[in-house]
Amino acid sequence: MLKKFFILCSGADQSILKSCSNGEQNKYAGIGATVFFTALIASIAAGFALQMVFDNLILAIIFGVLWGLLIFNLDRFIVSTLKKRQSFLNELLQVIPRLILALIIAIVISKPLELKIFEKEINQVLLAQQNELTLKNQDQIANLFNPEIQILNSEIDLLKSEITTKSNETNALYNTYITEAEGTSGTNKLGKGPVYKEKRDKHDTALTELQDLKLSNSNKIATIESEIKQLKSTYKNQVTKTQPIIDNFGGLMARITALSTLPWLPSFFIFLLFLAIETAPIFSKLLAPKGEYDFKLEDEETAIKSLVNQRIYERLLIVKTDASINDKVYTDISTEEEFYQYKKKKARELMQIQADAFYRKQKTFL
Repeated sequence: MLKKFFILCSGADQSILKSCSNGEQNKYAGIGATVFFTALIASIAAGFALQMVFDNLILAIIFGVLWGLLIFNLDRFIVSTLKKRQSFLNELLQVIPRLILALIIAIVISKPLELKIFEKEINQVLLAQQNELTLKNQDQIANLFNPEIQILNSEIDLLKSEITTKSNETNALYNTYITEAEGTSGTNKLGKGPVYKEKRDKHDTALTELQDLKLSNSNKIATIESEIKQLKSTYKNQVTKTQPIIDNFGGLMARITALSTLPWLPSFFIFLLFLAIETAPIFSKLLAPKGEYDFKLEDEETAIKSLVNQRIYERLLIVKTDASINDKVYTDISTEEEFYQYKKKKARELMQIQADAFYRKQKTFL
């Protein structure tokens, strides 16, 4: 039962192969088994790849099976259309397009399995790339907010600078009226005279202005700090909002790109393995000598070809003979006087009808 199934997979003509030896049947059963297991591996590989894309097991299984059936059909077609020729060069020429197709199929099959085999190494590369993307994302978002935050911080520094300047002026006035009272500066007279009172009034006025300035600038600073806090909050929200996109960075294309950063030799050997599996049935048929099945298939095909060529030749003879007879018949008719007089009469009637019709048409225009 299994042997029949693998022969079916090989695409061989079962009615012809039944009359062949067991060795010939086993050869095509082996070819069919290669075709079947290649399709099975392709189905598994496609399932892995589609699981990465859709993140849905059911969809991955459905599309994996469909992909496996597609590869099975292509491989079966490639093997079944290879036929032994009289010349090895002719066989090689018919194999070249099939080898190119097999090469493409091997690449498509091997790549998803490479992603699964080197999954841990790929995850490490993806983690490093995600961390790098996270930092870049934070820097890019920060560039949107930092200029405005810097301007606001500059305004706070300016307001604080105004308070410091006013405070220094007030302190200087304080020292002026204190030293005036001590007699160490100004009039150099000890005691609180008129000059002292004048300097004291200036200090008190400056102190009142300083207190008003502190209150006013403090309110302004509080407002600006609130704006800065709001900008920083918006920045954090933006980072939080965009981070899931980076966290989900790990799709099929990202993994293929990450795989390309790893050493190429292991991946290349895996590809060679699948290429060997994919091309094994082709080379086995190409290099194997003409077998019993090939002779019987050629005999059946040439028999049908001979029959078709014979029928085509017979049809051509029929057409040629019929044309010759028709030429002779019409030649004989053309010399008969009776046929000539009849056709002349009908031509005269036709010309009369045309003349009458032309007359009626001209009459309508007058």
